[in-house]
Amino acid sequence: MKRKGIIGEAATLVSGNVLAQVITLLAYFVLTRIFTPADYGLFNIFYSYIEVLIIFSTCKYELAVVVADDEREASAVAHFALRLNMVVSTLLLTVALVLWLTGALPGNFAQLGWMVLLIPPMVFFCGTSRVYSFLYNRFHRYAMIAVSDNVNAGTGAVMKIVLGLLGFSQSGLPVGTVIGQAASNVNYRLRMRTLSLPKVTAAEGCAAASKHRNFPIFVASKDLANTFASNLPFLWAALCFDRAEVGLFGLALTFTMQPVNIVSAAFERVLYARTAEAVRDRRPIMRLIRRFLLTLLAVAVPVCVLAWFLAEPLFVFCFGDRWQGCGVFVQCLLPLALVALCSTSLMFVSNVFSTQRVDFVFFLVLAALRVTAIAVGIAQGSFLLAIALYAAAGTLVQASLLLWYLWQVRRYERSLTS
Repeated sequence: MKRKGIIGEAATLVSGNVLAQVITLLAYFVLTRIFTPADYGLFNIFYSYIEVLIIFSTCKYELAVVVADDEREASAVAHFALRLNMVVSTLLLTVALVLWLTGALPGNFAQLGWMVLLIPPMVFFCGTSRVYSFLYNRFHRYAMIAVSDNVNAGTGAVMKIVLGLLGFSQSGLPVGTVIGQAASNVNYRLRMRTLSLPKVTAAEGCAAASKHRNFPIFVASKDLANTFASNLPFLWAALCFDRAEVGLFGLALTFTMQPVNIVSAAFERVLYARTAEAVRDRRPIMRLIRRFLLTLLAVAVPVCVLAWFLAEPLFVFCFGDRWQGCGVFVQCLLPLALVALCSTSLMFVSNVFSTQRVDFVFFLVLAALRVTAIAVGIAQGSFLLAIALYAAAGTLVQASLLLWYLWQVRRYERSLTS
C-alpha cells in the first residue's frame, strides 16, 4: 500500500483531533463565562508545573523509541521509560502529600492548596501516554494517536463544563484536565496489544536506556530549560502581578500557541519517522524538508497577518467583555508562533543526527534571555512589557534553531556525495 505524503499523514493526526478541538472551542464559550480570568490564571500555574515535571518522569526516553535499531530495542526502552515514570510519579505524590498535610506548600503551590495532589497523577498519565504515542508513531499508527488525542481533549472539555456548572470554580479546570488525560491513557493501554511488541527483561531495558543516554542528558536538559523558560510568566511573574492579568495572557497563549503545538507536533512526528528511516538507508532528505517548509509558510503567513488585526475583537465577541486585553498579548506572540511552527516541526533533526548537546546550549540561552525579560518587566511594573520581551527572546532563539536544523540537513546531504 502506498504511503501517504507528509501533509497527508500529519493531517491524519490533526484531523483525527478535529472533533475534540471543536468540543474544546465550544467549551470556551461556556467556560469563559463560568470561570474568571483569575481562575484561568490559577489553572495556568497548575499546568505549568505539570509541563516541567513531566520531563523528569520519562527523561525524554520516549523519543528514543523512534530511533531504536529494531522492535526489541524499541520495546525495551519504552518499558524502561514506563517504569521510570511510575517511580517519579510515586515520589512526587509522596512529597506533595507531606507538604500539603504539614501546611508547608511554598510559593505558587500555596495558591493551589489541595490541588497540588492532582499534579502527580497528571504527570503519571501524561508520561505513560507519551511513551505509548511514540510507540504508535514508530509503526506509523497515526490514526490511533489521533483517537487518543481525541479522547483526551473531548473528555477533558466535557468534564470542565460539567464541573463548572456544578460550581467547582477554581478546581474545575485542573480536575477536568486530569480526567481527560486519564481517559486518553486508558485508551492507549487497551490498544497496546495491537502492536505485538516482544517481551523484554529489565536488563534489556537498562541496556537500551544506557545506549540512548543522550536523551536524558541532553534532550531532557534542553526541554527542561525550554519548558522552564516558556512557563516563567506563570512560575515567576504570577507571583508579582495580578492573577487576572496572568489569566488573560494564558487564554491568549492557548489560542495562539496551542494550534501551533498541535500542528507542529503532528508534522514533527511524521517527519521524525520518515527522516530517521531515510538516514538509516542513506537517502537524501533536504528536498522533503524544503518542500514541507515552503508549503507550511504559504498557509501560516496569511493566517498570522489576519490574526494580528482580528484578535482583540474576536476575543471580546467570543468570550465576553471581561476578556478584553487578550488581543495585545496575541500580537506579542504571533511572530513567535510563526517561527516556532517551522522550527519545532524540525526539532527531531538533532535526535536523528545525535547533536542534542548543541540544542541544549540554544535553550540555555533562551532561558537566560527570558529570565532577563521577566525580570525587566517586574522591575518596570509592567506585565505587558515582560511578555513582549519574553516573546521577542523566543522568536530570536527559535529562528536561530531553524537555521541550525537546516544546516545539519545540508551537512548530511553533502556527506552522501563525498
